[in-house]
Amino acid sequence: MANKYTPKNILITGAAGFIASHVCNRLIRNYPDYKIVVLDKLDYCSSLKNLDPSRSSPNFKFIKGDIASADLVHFILQTEFIDTIMHFAAQTHVDNSFGNSFEFTKNNIYGTHVLLEACKVTGQIKRFIHVSTDEVYGETDEDAMVGNHEASQLLPTNPYSATKAGAEMLVMAYGRSYGLPVITTRGNNVYGTNQFPEKLIPKFILLAMNGKILPIHGDGSNVRSYLYCEDVAEAFEVILHRGEVGHVYNIGTKKERRVIDVARDICRLFNLDPESQIKFVENRPFNDQRYFLDDQKLKSLGWYERTTWEEGLKKTMEWYVSNPDWWGDVSGALLPHPRMLMLPGIERQFNAPDTSNSGLGSAPVTNKFNQSRMLVPSPKHNIPSQKPSLKFLIYGRTGWIGGLLGKLCEKQGIPFEYGKGRLEQRSQLLDDIQTVKPTHVFNAAGVTGRPNVDWCETHKPETIRTNVVGTLTLADICREHDLLMINYATGCIFEYDATHPLGTGVGFKEEDKPNFTGSFYSKTKAVVEELLREFDNVCTLRVRMPISSDLSNPRNFITKITRYNKVVDISNSMTILDELLPVSIEMAKRNLRGIWNFTNPGVVSHNEILQMYKDYIDPNFNWVNFSLQEQAKVIVAPRSNNELDASKLKNEFPELLSIKDSLIKYVFEPNRKTIAWEHSN
Repeated sequence: MANKYTPKNILITGAAGFIASHVCNRLIRNYPDYKIVVLDKLDYCSSLKNLDPSRSSPNFKFIKGDIASADLVHFILQTEFIDTIMHFAAQTHVDNSFGNSFEFTKNNIYGTHVLLEACKVTGQIKRFIHVSTDEVYGETDEDAMVGNHEASQLLPTNPYSATKAGAEMLVMAYGRSYGLPVITTRGNNVYGTNQFPEKLIPKFILLAMNGKILPIHGDGSNVRSYLYCEDVAEAFEVILHRGEVGHVYNIGTKKERRVIDVARDICRLFNLDPESQIKFVENRPFNDQRYFLDDQKLKSLGWYERTTWEEGLKKTMEWYVSNPDWWGDVSGALLPHPRMLMLPGIERQFNAPDTSNSGLGSAPVTNKFNQSRMLVPSPKHNIPSQKPSLKFLIYGRTGWIGGLLGKLCEKQGIPFEYGKGRLEQRSQLLDDIQTVKPTHVFNAAGVTGRPNVDWCETHKPETIRTNVVGTLTLADICREHDLLMINYATGCIFEYDATHPLGTGVGFKEEDKPNFTGSFYSKTKAVVEELLREFDNVCTLRVRMPISSDLSNPRNFITKITRYNKVVDISNSMTILDELLPVSIEMAKRNLRGIWNFTNPGVVSHNEILQMYKDYIDPNFNWVNFSLQEQAKVIVAPRSNNELDASKLKNEFPELLSIKDSLIKYVFEPNRKTIAWEHSN
């Protein structure tokens, strides 16, 4: 973590708006030694009243002006001795961006460019915090288990998010080209006090206050994550002081809610019947189904969400009930598709008479609206979702993991092809790369033995040819073509020792050197892993004793041990493929590299698995144990037993289940249901 940064003179752009006003008021309250200068043009969704808690403070100064005015920005930076900028100013309402996208480009991209250029010229800025949005990631798949990471691809789907992504590119470029100390944030939806009611929650609260209909775009199934404004203000306080230059921070929550559920919760606050109070209206031209963020990076700085949904919504409701006229006449904002409130050169011009019969003092909102005054003409159909520009090249078509990987790609809609070349044939691999033109390469090919690793003891040249020569050849070709290679390796290169004793919970880490050489298979895997450390384009995943929900597959560890006459009973780290293979795809999307212990956290013993099998699958199943010494008499090569420390993977993917929980969720519970159904028929 970087040393704590202490600013002196902070310029906050757009601080008369919703989020920035909470940030400004918090900094004024907590840091009287900081001078805060606010630059805001007082657009339709801004108000000086939002800054009432700060306006009487001696360390507060307000300047009315536009960030697009280069002379004004230069003057402020120089005369106020600004060393820190927190850049919130932007047009943010998606509905408006569909009808007046050029104004979004002017405000969000050009305005940001003016600020950046002024920082470059003056050369006095020590922190430039650029406030972006989760919408730059685009739509998250409905079944995605992991959120967008800060390194995820940007795929905006509407003019608003496109301009925010464009502004981010400028920020990043000024950071790299001119060394500007930039930090970028991407946040989930924020709600709370003094938010302009074009946004969902304040709009619904104001409508519900007056017994009006709550109009929902589409079918209300769209999912959003909501953070309370004070929690978000605290996040910016933390990022200001502890954020690292050049980094991006997601400000998010994993607590998701459908729009229809938000509307129902607001109805309940006002004792209204959701069934009669909610009406569905035509959708906007494009309405992302879901945004989902990985917030672990910000949490590592010490921030966490404090306000529960119930508590935050109640506070918000109480504020609007106490301040019903805060924004004046907002009837235009309360339409299902708000009319254009933001026009070039017009500030806060939204008090025109309402002819749509949907204002607070008029008839209830219905599905029939005056389209002539709306910002967005409602289309008959939504624009198709744009999928990420990915294409995978997979080696190991006939293998277990390679086959499952292809099925996952089909399910997720990711284009892929299996490699036709043999790993040890460089020319064939080059043909694959040039023909397929992949964005990522997955290597699930290799020799594990027929039917087990004992085969490798008598086929050493063949094992070397594939596991060592072939893997290194593929990695080298990928390096030449600037391609990331996800390499499914093995964790069977360690064995319990004096510093990693059985039963202590002390696992081998990614940086530990292999200590198991009992089998030739493990030797080849240890050698190639060590050599792959020299390739910065490889992500090595140490798989151990893989398990899937397909209990008919002979390669499945559970299938194997249930068919043995006798089994040893020893605890090991293991990999639940149903949970972890999708994670490996997400790792490719995040362009993660290096070595990873690719197992579920914790260990499980053979007997514990067999007991689960008995409890969930076959109550008549029984087994017999034998010792490691007895096992050694019936196998050719010794077997590896160890615990791998999965904390690195767990930190990257906090939702990852422990090995026992994952076994129950992904393997035994689904099979119990299937078997119960089969028996009933």
